[in-house]
This record gives sequence, structure tokens and C-alpha cells, in this order.
Amino acid sequence: MFVFAIRRLLLAFLTILVLTATIFTLINTNNNTLRTIAINELGPQTPAEDLDSWIDDNILTKPLVVRYGEWLSGFVVGDWGTSSVFRRHIFGYDSSLDRNQWGVINERLYYTGMLALWVFAIMVPLALLLGVLAGVKEGSLRDRGISSFAIMTTATPEYISGILFMVMLASRKYHIFHNIPDIPTWISTGQMAYLDGFYFKAVANLRNGLDFDDLFLPVLTMVIYGVGYIARMTRASMAEVMNSQYVRTAILKGLPRRTVILRHALRNALIAPFTVIMLQFPWMLTGVVIVEVMFAYKGFGQALFVASTNMDFNMVMACSVISVVVVLLTQLISDLGYVLLNPRLRLR
Repeated sequence: MFVFAIRRLLLAFLTILVLTATIFTLINTNNNTLRTIAINELGPQTPAEDLDSWIDDNILTKPLVVRYGEWLSGFVVGDWGTSSVFRRHIFGYDSSLDRNQWGVINERLYYTGMLALWVFAIMVPLALLLGVLAGVKEGSLRDRGISSFAIMTTATPEYISGILFMVMLASRKYHIFHNIPDIPTWISTGQMAYLDGFYFKAVANLRNGLDFDDLFLPVLTMVIYGVGYIARMTRASMAEVMNSQYVRTAILKGLPRRTVILRHALRNALIAPFTVIMLQFPWMLTGVVIVEVMFAYKGFGQALFVASTNMDFNMVMACSVISVVVVLLTQLISDLGYVLLNPRLRLR
């Protein structure tokens, strides 16, 4: 196990080097990209001759390999440079500043981390519960209903469900409680008036820090999209385990069905969903770009979008490295967890 982990870490380090070298080369050998970097530094009104002169004096003065080595050495020690778009240092903590003492990456990863925390806290237990309930009775009405719900949520992209939630829960004109024809008898007039005037934020400005309104719609959008995929994988795995010989034997021996499910079937059924759950971490970091841009949520995904559209070189490189590190670490944890959950793999 230890040798396997070390080998995977070395492979991850090599992957990071190859990726950063590729991105660095693509950016530094494209004239349009270099021109955009120069415009970010000097301003959009700068003459073309001054832009070319700045590129020659500040970028093309050294060979590409030397420039990459200088960037890599600075990156390793924590010198990630300054963002030309956000006009702030990218990484670390600077106590000499009056405001924005934390770097852009530190701040954005915190907000995305809080978003991911709530998404996983709701999505994973809900998806596992739905998958197990559907898998233990394959072909039943409950199974078909849960499977249909899972397929429907998985087939609905985030930008569709996000817009629908905005309209139904954040729009004053099309608010969902405006269109209820008859007030239910168990809801009083005062409670209905409260619901009718309760709106969620369609724009998470985060001016006063994180609050419930800032997180509700982004979390709801991501949970609805991700819960179906995990539930379907859990359902398929649970149905396969329930039809296995050892589970049938346990049931024929007279063991209670609940004991068979919890002690014998559930652990083996969680092997495949565990891998899928771990793969949701890279999706949370980079695939969340659509959700964060849609709701103006100032997280890592929104920073990556702004940096890439404005060709913020230092920020793009930092986001690329962090994305690769998260992907490789989650894959390593997934592989190790798979081995721990499946003892047969430890003997190989």
C-alpha cells in the first residue's frame, strides 16, 4: 500500500510538471496571448509599438526554458505573482496591506470550499439513501420512481435548473408562491404572506460574508444535478449485490433482511459509489464554473473564468496547478479507498 501511494505521488508530480510546462509554452508562444497580457499591464489605449516593445523587454528577453524554470522555482516557494485582473497578490497572506490581505486564491478557495461542504453534506447522504432504497427492491414502483427522478436530474444541466430556480424562487414576478391558486388549509394567511414575500438571492454578492441566501440557490442547483448520478450508481451496485449468491444464502438462512442489507450488502455496494463520490471533488472545483458565474458567486470557478477570459497569466497558471492537484489527490484517495473497501485487491 505504501509503495503504491509513493508511486502514485511521483506520477502526480510528473503530471503537474508536464501540464504546467504545456500551458506555459502555449501561453508564451502565442502572439495574441502575449499581446493580451501586455494590454492588461499597460492599458487598452497603448499603441501597438509600445505593446510589442513591452513584450520584448519583459517576456521575450530569456529563452522559454529559462522563463519556465524561473516561474516554477517561484511557484514552489509560494511566490505566485500578482493578478493583472484582480490587482492583488494571488497566494499567501500580506499583513502590510490594509485590506485584501489574503491572496485571491486563498479567498476564492474558501468560498468554493464552503459551497462544496454544503453540497456534499446534502448530496451524498441523500443520493446514497435514494440509491439503496431503489436497489434493495429492483423493479418495484419505488425503484422506478427513484430511477426516473435520478435520470431527470442528471439530464438537466446546471444552467437550466439554475435559471428555473431563479425564476421560481428569486423572481418577484414569477415567484412560485404567487401562482398557487388555492391556499392550503393548513397554511394561515400570515404564513402565506410570509412565503409570498420570501425571496432568495439570485446574485450572491458576499458583501457581508456568507449567509444562507448566498448559498441556497447555488447549493440547490448543484445538489439537484449531482444527486441523480450518485443515486443511479448506488442503485445499480446495490441491485447487483442483492442478487449475489452470498446475500441470497444469508436470506435463506433466516437472517433479518435489515441485517443482511446493513452488514453484508451495504459495504460491498458502496465500493463503486465511493469512486464516483471522490470524482465529484474535481467537478466541484472546475465544473462549478457555470454555477458560480450564473449566480455571481465569487469562488474558484468564477475566478478561473474571469482570469481565462482576460488572459491573466499568473492567475491561469495558479488555477491550473490547483485543479490538477485536486484531481490527482482525489484519484489517489479513491484508489486507496477502493483497496480498503475491497480486501481482495490487497493480496495482489
